[in-house]
Amino acid sequence: MIMRSLLALFLSPLATSALRLATWNLRFDSQPNSISVSDTLASLPSPLDEPQYLAIANGAEQPWSTRRIRVAEWLKRMNVDAFGIQEGLVRQVTDLQELFGDTWAHVGVGRDDGVTSGEFSAIFYNTQTLELQANDTFWLSETPLEPSRFPGAGSVRLATYTRFHLASGGGRGNVTVLNTHFDDQSNGQRELGASMLLLRARYEAVQSKGPVFVMGDFNSPPRGNSSEGYSIITGALPPVTSINATWAATYAVPADEQPDFVMQDLRGQAPRERVSEAYATYTGFTPPNSASAGPWQRIDFVFGGSNGGWETRAYAVDEVRGDDGVLASDHRPTVVDLDLGV
Repeated sequence: MIMRSLLALFLSPLATSALRLATWNLRFDSQPNSISVSDTLASLPSPLDEPQYLAIANGAEQPWSTRRIRVAEWLKRMNVDAFGIQEGLVRQVTDLQELFGDTWAHVGVGRDDGVTSGEFSAIFYNTQTLELQANDTFWLSETPLEPSRFPGAGSVRLATYTRFHLASGGGRGNVTVLNTHFDDQSNGQRELGASMLLLRARYEAVQSKGPVFVMGDFNSPPRGNSSEGYSIITGALPPVTSINATWAATYAVPADEQPDFVMQDLRGQAPRERVSEAYATYTGFTPPNSASAGPWQRIDFVFGGSNGGWETRAYAVDEVRGDDGVLASDHRPTVVDLDLGV
């Protein structure tokens, strides 16, 4: 019953002061092919045809050309205003742009060269509900203004910053959204990344006087091993002091402005009856009872700045698995409903 009411809420029209955000690690295009979006659309069976139930019973990963329609369908059905992706390669970014059409736009760069090489942490947004005012990219490393890898990290990591204005004029004017993907191997990188995002989010809260949201794949659960990234951004641990000094000075604010600023986990800020039973956001391409699945984890989040200007109406994690057994990703999407008119 709770999941049905949540689904009805996310399918309902939004008030002029509302904002619906989603974050989703898409799983990179590990099985590339030359099948175009139009080819996939043309090959879809009739919606009246009964599928072969659990044809992919083991949940095995399918090519992006199979998964992309399911990703776009879910996001459109949730009627989101903006969503952040992780692990998307340039083909995946352009495919989603094609599927969403001219009323949508996106910002973000490939992490390896700052243009198109490597994975994107892009932010897509509906231009009919959000007006882009500013955006930039910074790398979560010792040299934030150029493509760079933190020492010991498995991959180059970055964050995408955007500032929007609600096209409806509702809410409190400016809305800041940042999207990121922390490293899966280096705890030091996760600690630095969380510290940089907290500093930048506080700066935006002071400068914009509006709500600030941070979302993405943190590779850091709320508790236990590797939880330091989560703990830093939520204020349970202090930030590290190794942030690039020049970059930190650019985003410094007076000590008496938002001195206790932290990012709050929005799952814990929604009314309890409007939080999904589904908790884990990483499940792998395996069925729940598989010994090879590894531990399910909650490592994908949407956070809201403690400066306020928002109220969480609902928070949900959803598994996008078709009747045929195809999983849209090895991560589940997270969607949050916000009221900015408070």
